[in-house]
Amino acid sequence: MISGVIFDMDGVLVDNREAHSEAFVIFCERYGVEMSQERLLAMYGMGNDDIMPALLPREIIERVGLEALADEKEAIYREVYADAIVPTPGLIEFIDDLRRHGVRLAVGSSGMRANVDFVLEKLGVAAQFDAVVHGDMVTRRKPDPEIFLTCSQLMGTPPEECLVCEDSFSGIEAARSAGMKVVALATSFTHEELAATDNDLIIKDFRELSCDRIATIPLP
Repeated sequence: MISGVIFDMDGVLVDNREAHSEAFVIFCERYGVEMSQERLLAMYGMGNDDIMPALLPREIIERVGLEALADEKEAIYREVYADAIVPTPGLIEFIDDLRRHGVRLAVGSSGMRANVDFVLEKLGVAAQFDAVVHGDMVTRRKPDPEIFLTCSQLMGTPPEECLVCEDSFSGIEAARSAGMKVVALATSFTHEELAATDNDLIIKDFRELSCDRIATIPLP
């Protein structure tokens, strides 16, 4: 049976793609760089260490520094999103259902700690999770499975008994590489686009999910 559920953050706990996109527009304008939404969407779910070099000229990165640029962009994001943040529909009810059934919970995000803390605090759900793993804690980000394997270890739950809730192609690939089951949320990508990925179930939001439903997903 599923004994641990791992939630990605962006596009899963919150449907925040537009907030991130707006923040990237503001950020790139500051540096006189035109941002391609297509390029950004293709990198959705990855960390800033991978995104920044693809968006900005090397000269800017060398002059300002990758860490400082990432901090600047994410500060813009938190300012943009602070008054608009809401949980993905059905999230709170699903978390409560899982806790009642004794399922262990974790957050596994490529995002920086400041962003993860920001979201969990704003949603009021930090105390519900047995483990929180963010991009600052690992050396390899999605699609590498390190984030999800670290969640599994901290929860004390074998990878084969874990279910990952993800919205991005890189996150789904990471979960599969970790040997975990995958529920894909059609928040950042369409149902049709996600149908081409290696997932066990596609949902619109958490109103379609419950302990009873995930119990029907067969384990290896």
